[in-house]
Amino acid sequence: MNIKKYKEVSSLWVTYKSGLKYYILKKTKDENLADELSHEVLMKIYKSCCSGNEIKNIRSWMFQIAHNTVIDHLKKEGKFVDKVTEILETNENNTYKDVEEFVEPLIKLLPQKYATPLLLSDIEGISQIEVSKKMNLSLTATKSRIQRARKLLKEKIIECSNLETNTKGNPISIEIKANCEPLQKQSRKNS
Repeated sequence: MNIKKYKEVSSLWVTYKSGLKYYILKKTKDENLADELSHEVLMKIYKSCCSGNEIKNIRSWMFQIAHNTVIDHLKKEGKFVDKVTEILETNENNTYKDVEEFVEPLIKLLPQKYATPLLLSDIEGISQIEVSKKMNLSLTATKSRIQRARKLLKEKIIECSNLETNTKGNPISIEIKANCEPLQKQSRKNS
């Protein structure tokens, strides 16, 4: 996709600016710096949008610019070695933690006949054999419900969040969509 400079960048910025700022804030832990770097990200997006390069995933591209902007800032401040190592080491763990915080509420959005076996097996760590006994189901029915629940959960994750993954499929960032009220409540509760 090629972006036309002002009109399209403005609409994209409106869509992603809060997620980008939140991403930067998580890395810098400084509200004023996050505002400053968000503005810098916007300027970089404006500058590079008309380069003629094809952009396959706009959201990934914008988050990569934000990530690089944070790294560049840390280099300038002389905090590169310590801070960047810390960010790179904790980034994946923090993102997994962020994702985990929303998995259980998403599971609870599923129909109970799927949610219960999934919670028991994947969250509580109970074997599928034990889950089948607890729920008075055959092992085949239990496995089927758990597989169906995982598929429904994946659909809920896609419906309710913008989950960014790296090339290996590991989460990089998660942003809850405004129209997913149950997760918005969870997000406000955790803030």
